[in-house]
Amino acid sequence: MQIALTKVFQKVPEGYIGFVEELPGVNTQGNSIEEARINLEEAIGLVLEANRLLAEEQIQGQDAIKESVFLYLA
Repeated sequence: MQIALTKVFQKVPEGYIGFVEELPGVNTQGNSIEEARINLEEAIGLVLEANRLLAEEQIQGQDAIKESVFLYLA
């Protein structure tokens, strides 16, 4: 199974802004489209890591089962 995420970029006077439709909070900007793309990849990783840490805090000390899921994205 493959899950595809949608990156959206828009030209603004300052350069480009970008976000991922399926991941609230993942957004960025850059002077060029290339910079915005690079920054968005970093933002994806940062938001996922922050969400992981928040979830770990919420379940700390509770009886919970954690499983990994692997997404293969193009």
